Amino acid sequence: MIHQMSIMYCGSMTTSIIRNIFSLSLNYCEQICMSFRNITRILVVTCTLHFLGYRAIARQCLEALLYLHHLRIIHCDLKPENILIKSYSRCEIKVIDLGSSCFLTDSLCLYVQSRSYRAPEVILGLPYDQRIDIWSLGCILAELYTGEVLFPNEPVSMMLARMIGMIGPIDMEMLELGQETHKYFTDDYGLFTKNEETGQLEHLLPEKSSLRHHLRCPDPQFVDFLSYLLQINPRKRPTASEALEHPWLSSEY
Repeated sequence: MIHQMSIMYCGSMTTSIIRNIFSLSLNYCEQICMSFRNITRILVVTCTLHFLGYRAIARQCLEALLYLHHLRIIHCDLKPENILIKSYSRCEIKVIDLGSSCFLTDSLCLYVQSRSYRAPEVILGLPYDQRIDIWSLGCILAELYTGEVLFPNEPVSMMLARMIGMIGPIDMEMLELGQETHKYFTDDYGLFTKNEETGQLEHLLPEKSSLRHHLRCPDPQFVDFLSYLLQINPRKRPTASEALEHPWLSSEY
């Protein structure tokens, strides 16, 4: 696990700059300490942006993930608090905080990602890869547009119901192989929750909705882009490189 390292990524950052930053590091009490320039504000999801702003933030986040994923690193905790505004006028951001990150070759932890940005495969206890970061980015961009958390920090079974109702059903193979499936689904894969007052199990029926309905966005390409990132099945979810090729990122406004 990369517990003692924090890297800031800017879209224009090159490998040589990365090396220069690391050359300024020093060892203190067996920890790596690095000095950076003052960081600006956390990405505020309630701010009003033109679609050019959303697109710039999405592209820079994907470029950051592409860089990390090329190094076989999973960020594991992408959320608004870990995306900082470098410049409001130029709409430049930095992705920070690799305190929860890991390499693909590490023994993967069962519990990673902040709950509202946690990918379905992580919730179900399935093996995961860098595509969990893509799911988190989809949640962040939806939140940035609406000003509301896409999957609020509710009991996990309630979040799963919201995912299923809005995004679509979970593949049976995922349910069958998930180490944590039994915590949220019955033997015949019906979703349930535990009533905290009575202690009884209650079946959950996901309320049918759609991402398009939730976003209420007039741009179909933006909705399609988020739907692309928020695929329940990680095998159908794009890599950072594939996501960067989506038409929405090159469309004109």
